[in-house]
Amino acid sequence: MNTMMYKGFVGEIEYDDECNIFTGMVINTKTVITFQGTSVDELTREFQLSIDDYLEWCRKDGIEPEKPYSGKFNVRLKPDTHQRAAIKAKTLGISLNSFIEKAVEDELAVLNG
Repeated sequence: MNTMMYKGFVGEIEYDDECNIFTGMVINTKTVITFQGTSVDELTREFQLSIDDYLEWCRKDGIEPEKPYSGKFNVRLKPDTHQRAAIKAKTLGISLNSFIEKAVEDELAVLNG
């Protein structure tokens, strides 16, 4: 997946060889934000303009822009997995939250090789 980031927003990019154009969509908001360009420079500029336009639109309408990620999410585990994780975290002297965060970070490190 090809992505770019600006002000915490992540744009996923594809190349349309039929139209000879790069197209992109912000993937970490519910709001649909798209952009396109015929070169990397134009694509980057249009991505940033799209984000800035979205933020300006929110400001003018007096609404809070979506935060791409708050850092909070609920995880549902099987009760046995929950218990084992809690016990392991306790034996390591860390919170369950820290244990889960480390597990996710470790898995992401493996994926990013």
